[in-house]
Amino acid sequence: MQLKIKKLHPDAVLPTYATPGAACFDLHAIEDAYLDDICHVNEFIPTGLAFEVPEGWALMLYSRSGHGFKHCVRLANCVGVVDADFRGEVIVKLAADSEGMLGIKKGNRIAQGMLIPVQKVEFDEVAELSDTERGTGGFGSTGG
Repeated sequence: MQLKIKKLHPDAVLPTYATPGAACFDLHAIEDAYLDDICHVNEFIPTGLAFEVPEGWALMLYSRSGHGFKHCVRLANCVGVVDADFRGEVIVKLAADSEGMLGIKKGNRIAQGMLIPVQKVEFDEVAELSDTERGTGGFGSTGG
């Protein structure tokens, strides 16, 4: 599968897979940023890239595990969704959690992306739903 990418900035870095077995490709910053929880800084970090996501697919954006485990930094919205009809620049917003801090230099990897198929559903309003053993049991109802 091919994913069309437009560079919107001369310093934009095309995505790459870090290893042959990587599920996601890396997205890079085109400018420096610094995050910490003390100043409650949340940074919008441009990638300088726009994508032409194929119809029937979505580009999902995720935090990099090293940011979370080593620096307590994550995507501000936890998971980003780039719809097939969006053609603007992909911008990542990172947030520092408790005792989190991270310095980002231009060219650093800031997020990872994955294309996933999107299946459209038809909605069928009904008077009743089928019964299950769990029923309406919510948070924590299955134990643990």
